[in-house]
Amino acid sequence: MTDAAPQPPADSPEELAFDVEDLPGGALAALEAVLMVADEPVPAVRLAAVLALPTDRVEELLEQLAAEYRGEGEGRARGFELRRAGEGWRIYSAPAYADVVGRFVLDGQTARLTQAALETLAVIAYRQPVTRGQVSGVRGVNVDGVVRTLTARGLITEVGTEPTSGALLYGTTGYFLERMGLSTLDELPPLAPYLPEIDALDGVDEPGRPIGGHV
Repeated sequence: MTDAAPQPPADSPEELAFDVEDLPGGALAALEAVLMVADEPVPAVRLAAVLALPTDRVEELLEQLAAEYRGEGEGRARGFELRRAGEGWRIYSAPAYADVVGRFVLDGQTARLTQAALETLAVIAYRQPVTRGQVSGVRGVNVDGVVRTLTARGLITEVGTEPTSGALLYGTTGYFLERMGLSTLDELPPLAPYLPEIDALDGVDEPGRPIGGHV
């Protein structure tokens, strides 16, 4: 009896027992099925491995699906869309239906983040890296508890210290981009011009400095 090299399982990404092109709807439908069960953005290279297809081919299919969901050609616009988020792709409900989706999600529930947490997160997202004192200076209230909550949720993280005061600096995380459906911070809506410049808040982290000013 001779030893044989171990073979990968027939259903492994490296060697599927079938061709996804032979499935009903072909590779496009197979890709769609995988995306429907993904709970986080999936890189094209991972999708290619799962479907046993070249990455370039999967990128083409992703763009094709995204265009189809937008209603390009003779199709109708869908209530969902496929877009890049972070380092991967994921299906999201379309922004046009945010109000009705929000009513469904929040019906009978409490919002996942309080208004204070959302406002604090917005200041950090647009003015990062910032200290808690600087965020407090913008909002006009102490934000220590809210910052702890946002950190625990994985939406913000410590990114360094302020050179003069030594106060911790905070910024948003990759998870924040994922939840917002963004690839980069450059895709944030242009709200920043309405917020005060951080340079105007120099000294707010000094001990004994009262909180106040901007709301």
